[in-house]
Amino acid sequence: FNKFRTVFFFLILLGLFLSAGCGGMRGNNAATLQDRAQIEDLLVDYYTHLGAGGSDFSNFYVEDGILDVNGLVAQGKKPIEDLYKKAGEESPARKGTFRMLLNNLKIVVNGTSATADVIWTGVLSETVKSTPQFVEQGREHDELIKRNERWYFKHRVITSDGGLTGMFEKTYKPR
Repeated sequence: FNKFRTVFFFLILLGLFLSAGCGGMRGNNAATLQDRAQIEDLLVDYYTHLGAGGSDFSNFYVEDGILDVNGLVAQGKKPIEDLYKKAGEESPARKGTFRMLLNNLKIVVNGTSATADVIWTGVLSETVKSTPQFVEQGREHDELIKRNERWYFKHRVITSDGGLTGMFEKTYKPR
């Protein structure tokens, strides 16, 4: 009977400990989880427009944001938009459907700032019947800022690990 009472007492203490721990999740941790979800949505929205044309990518950045793609650096909304246009013009023409896959995402939120690290892979399917092909892959490190309940890129460093296009040959350095 004493063993039963000890186990029962332990289970009650464990239940109280776990419920107290979960109660804390409703505070700061819940806000952090919401911020992480918003940052994930930002990345998905950004990459959905990549290669589709017609999007103003500078809207994802703060006014003095920095974009560093393989060593080619642009700062400010206009230079960032110009870099996206130039990259679009100099990218190889792709026939079919192009998608970016994001994986190994790590987001660290610290109040109104955050970092995000991700591996990206470009996949091209020329037709619905053709076998998809990997056409590019790389990594990115993003510094983000939250303003007016919305997340923006402050500083992005994008590095190709495969499928490097010609416009970046002179500025590319392994990092």
